[in-house]
Amino acid sequence: MQDRIKYWKGIEELENAPEFEKNAHNEFPEFLPVNEVEGGESSSNGKTHRRDFLKLLGFSMAAVSLASCEAPVRKAIPYLNKPVDVEPGVANWYASTFYSNGDYNSILVKTREGRPIKVEPNPGSALTPYGTSPRAQGSLLNLYDNNRLRFPLIAGKEATWEDVDKQIKSRLANVNGKVAFVSSTIISPTTQKLINEFGARFGNFEHVIYDANSAAGLLQANGGVIPGYDFSKASMIVGINADFLGTWVAPVPFAKQYIQTRKVDADNPVMSRHYQFETNFTLTGANADVRVPIKPSEEAAYVTALHNAIVGGSGAASDNKQLAEVIKGLKANQGRALVVSGSNDPGVQAMVAAINRALGAEGTTINTAAPFYTKQGNDADMIRLIEEMNAGSVGAVFFYNANPVYNHPLAARVKSGLQKVGLKVSFADRVEETAKFADFVTPDHHYLESWNDFEPRKGYLSLSQPTISPIFTTRQMQDSLLVWNNNNTDFYEYLRNNWKSVATGGDFNKFWEQVVHDGVLENGTSMLTVKPSTTAVSTSVRKIQPSAIEAVLYEKVSIGSGEFSNNPWLQELPDPISKATWGNYVAMPRTMAEEMQVVQGDVLKVTFANGESIELPALMQPGQANGTVGIAMGYGRDLESMPVAKGLGANAAPIATVVDNVVLNTSGVKLEKTNVTSPIAQTQTHHTIMDRLVVQENTLAKYKENPKEVTEYIRIATHEGPAKPATISLWDDYEYKNHHWGMVIDLNSCIGCGACTMSCNVENNIPVVGKAEVLNRREMHWMRIDRYYSAKEHEEKDYAEMEHPADNPSVIFQPMLCQHCNHAPCETVCPVAATMHSSEGINQMVYNRCVGTRYCANNCPYKVRRFNWFAYANNDKFGFNEPMNTDLGKMVLNPDVTVRSRGVMEKCSFCVQRVQLGKLEAKRENRRPKDGEIVTACAQSCPTEAIVFGDMKDPESRISKILARQQGERAFHVLEELNTQPNVTYLTKIRNLA
Repeated sequence: MQDRIKYWKGIEELENAPEFEKNAHNEFPEFLPVNEVEGGESSSNGKTHRRDFLKLLGFSMAAVSLASCEAPVRKAIPYLNKPVDVEPGVANWYASTFYSNGDYNSILVKTREGRPIKVEPNPGSALTPYGTSPRAQGSLLNLYDNNRLRFPLIAGKEATWEDVDKQIKSRLANVNGKVAFVSSTIISPTTQKLINEFGARFGNFEHVIYDANSAAGLLQANGGVIPGYDFSKASMIVGINADFLGTWVAPVPFAKQYIQTRKVDADNPVMSRHYQFETNFTLTGANADVRVPIKPSEEAAYVTALHNAIVGGSGAASDNKQLAEVIKGLKANQGRALVVSGSNDPGVQAMVAAINRALGAEGTTINTAAPFYTKQGNDADMIRLIEEMNAGSVGAVFFYNANPVYNHPLAARVKSGLQKVGLKVSFADRVEETAKFADFVTPDHHYLESWNDFEPRKGYLSLSQPTISPIFTTRQMQDSLLVWNNNNTDFYEYLRNNWKSVATGGDFNKFWEQVVHDGVLENGTSMLTVKPSTTAVSTSVRKIQPSAIEAVLYEKVSIGSGEFSNNPWLQELPDPISKATWGNYVAMPRTMAEEMQVVQGDVLKVTFANGESIELPALMQPGQANGTVGIAMGYGRDLESMPVAKGLGANAAPIATVVDNVVLNTSGVKLEKTNVTSPIAQTQTHHTIMDRLVVQENTLAKYKENPKEVTEYIRIATHEGPAKPATISLWDDYEYKNHHWGMVIDLNSCIGCGACTMSCNVENNIPVVGKAEVLNRREMHWMRIDRYYSAKEHEEKDYAEMEHPADNPSVIFQPMLCQHCNHAPCETVCPVAATMHSSEGINQMVYNRCVGTRYCANNCPYKVRRFNWFAYANNDKFGFNEPMNTDLGKMVLNPDVTVRSRGVMEKCSFCVQRVQLGKLEAKRENRRPKDGEIVTACAQSCPTEAIVFGDMKDPESRISKILARQQGERAFHVLEELNTQPNVTYLTKIRNLA
């Protein structure tokens, strides 16, 4: 025993060891041994001395000293009275709803031992039956954010709910002037009813709805509702600055509709044609067959030309080639065409509505009986309220999911107006920009702690229910209103009572239990009352003045308008087009950058029309309309309550301008170079592929002509004669006797939204590494979405010129993960057999064998293996990880997946934990797993069903049928010439070009 002890070194002894000092500089350049630091204990030059080693690793000296005094104590405490519905190790599922800023998903929430750990789509929903948005997946982490308020505040200081209620009731009883309730769009019928009841007691009350990314013009032109667009019935789709697959109105339902006419098959080679006119390169533009860059000041002219040609009956050809094609295509697809616009100009939207009517869209591609309710903001109402506050006529104002001090173009007027309001109450979950001005901050529950109902589209109802008890001393906004309205009913009972009006059958309790279980009621019943728009709308447009440089404010797929700014999962999710993370930037076309002698990373001073300015790095973005720049909203948060977002980017809200009581997300700006550079953390920097069959595309015309010639296959010459399939190998083939798991990814169906990446992160406990490590190419995502530019003109250019994408390239998205090769190069080079092949075709990692040689990563041609450089979740170096590196944050971890230690390789496992669970459940019932029972996280979260996972040994499985049908047509393997024989198959991208 004594011999063993002498080899043990405590952590104090290790930090003094010469071996550590010798190698510390490699990972910690700021590290200095004690004798190299002035004074021995502190450094005047800002270097870290050896005594800070423990702090660097996320420990304090006190914690280590305390832990060393006694052996660790571990207790397993059994339930005294075990809850009936909780089985340790067995997941419970609850139907619920995620809704934020127009992003709607009916979901199922997976809980383990009472804590939510995963969000999945609710297959019982007709609106969102499969797939979720990235934000819905990432919203789980917001629940465990340690920066949420733990108690209510009065004048910025901790208070009790009793004191809050007493004071607010007293002040409401004596309020003078208007009482205003300001919120973003509310699609909850019961919440809407409650707000109206709360306001009925006041002589002058108004519920003002405004959205940071406004659709007020669309609402005004369509009677106060969003038309019931149905992309699945459209053979011809025209989008004009409407990112309907990314952020516009209802992206997840729209993606489900859109993709139904984009999947092609030799038996039915029919595909919709999609034209997109836009300024920024959006997710929707990347999926279009034809994309035309336009300036904001040109938008009205394009819509007017369409209107005159279709509504006016003019058959005159347009000077613009693409516009002429569009006009011809729309006329040829009467009753099967759809035009959508993201403009907030009511005049432009009135022309679009007239075009759709003339095309016979109403009743076909527009369901007039089922409009969308996901956007209800009224710009004019909010602007009027701001002026009323400044006039001193508002006595009380309540803010719910609304932050105008941060994201309204009249933010300065909001600030000055709030100082003249007697009572200001915010329901924010933290002290954000508007809550700073509030007299009372009464933090709302997270949605996973709450009861609520929703109606995103007329006749489509859903519920949300608590999946965990409130973590902090918060209170649901609806319960607060009930208390302040002297109503002793809690919101759960209030909700139940309101639903009695739509109950079917005699037993309400039975009906209620069924609806809560299902999560949805979609029998055509409607509960939401939407304020109609009675304002007459003409087709005269608000003139956007042409400018030398026109800027556009847009919303990112990940963090939205800023509501997810403090979520590190979503901050590290790459933008689908730019692949940038951790901040916003000035997206500009290469031509403009060359004229200004700007290179990527140069910091530009952007001066707005109102004289305000921000500084952001430039990003070269192919496809950006010349003479324009794009800047994302949702950044520039300088709040202690948002440590993740603090210091990231700048607030671009001043780009938006108010014209005739309408907020337009564009204005002229002035750009100036500074002498500063700031690197942009991108996860993919290559633009094109030269001479390698990584991703493949072709046209619908060629597919119809001969489906077997749209995909290129590798053939090699052998010593026996002519070219043959590449079957020569150094590996022995595997024989799969029971299961052979595989995946098919349809490049026609993948829209590049990133939901699969986010779902994989959540399911598999994948760490966030931060901006600095992304710049070092050390992101940990097991699944990435590679974005490739392609352009016809590259065929005529030399190799060097091909390094640069075209000014307006086409885009292909390719989900890339471990290919689970049958002849895996990684397996042959691992010296400790840490990476190995299973008997079911899965390339596995044995973490406790891995010694981190990284030979496997070097030998992987797909570059999908990740190395753990640090213990990310327990290291103060990664302060942005605060929502996850606390004890509370660790509640989000999936207990079925190992949390990997520093120094090991990791990668996609085909969600082997799900595979094993499915097999065990089938074994318990003495049967084989049924097709569809076992689904990987990425496949389950894909809103377009682009990913199909299954057992290739089962001839009746969906994957087997797809492979049998597509073999020799669209099916191909990446880098097939290497003969690694992947278990992941891709289907060639097909474009419907004229």
